[in-house]
Amino acid sequence: MDSFEITSATNPRIKRLLRLRKDRRFRDEEGAFAVEGPRLLSRALQSGHEPLEVYWDGTTPIPWDGASVTAHPDALDRASYRRRSEGVIAVFPLLPTGLETLPDAPTLLLGAENLEKPGNLGAMLRTADAVGADGFVALGSGVDAFNPNVVRASTGALFTVPIAVCEMEGLLRWLRDREMPLVAATPEGSTTIWEADLIQPCLLLVGAEDEGLSQEARSAAHTLVSLPMAGTVDSLNASATLAVLAYEAVRQRSSNGH
Repeated sequence: MDSFEITSATNPRIKRLLRLRKDRRFRDEEGAFAVEGPRLLSRALQSGHEPLEVYWDGTTPIPWDGASVTAHPDALDRASYRRRSEGVIAVFPLLPTGLETLPDAPTLLLGAENLEKPGNLGAMLRTADAVGADGFVALGSGVDAFNPNVVRASTGALFTVPIAVCEMEGLLRWLRDREMPLVAATPEGSTTIWEADLIQPCLLLVGAEDEGLSQEARSAAHTLVSLPMAGTVDSLNASATLAVLAYEAVRQRSSNGH
């Protein structure tokens, strides 16, 4: 394409895309976040979400035939998560993240407490989608569900899995109202995941990489479970732990005819 609506990397709209990628406060103020690449755009659209704006290089095949703004590849590169853009950057409204986004009678929820690495949250959302979980709970006020590392690592699961960002007190009240047990993973858990009853509706929770579960979470858990470890290390990383735990729940339910 020889003619672009945006030709310069210093264009105000490109600067805005860059701020949406880098600045959480700006995302919150704008009520929007950026999604990059045809695959993520496609999965967002397939999940029923519509972009506010679409910027593309005019040649990359994209799954969108609505209004868009053509931008020179060098300008898109400036706003890209990587050194080179994937040809399209779309802006979506922030998704709701309250507990009310979760289904009222879930059978399987996944969750994590005080995650430090956004990529871990994205990987956990991907796991939640893969096992058919009804939603995901991210505990801690510092959680930024729309960080570009979350968006990218989720490979689109951010758009398919309801996510609630909340504090422990609110979550426990929500679980009590539904008589839903909390199953929490910790190396000190006295019950292995093979022994735990994961057939019942439950929330499976893991802690942060460095500190693990808080004392509040341990005290609130109906069951503390551990992963059998045959080597010298005492744990897997948080996203791997949650994936193993979630698939054990799937295995138990499949074996039981659920």
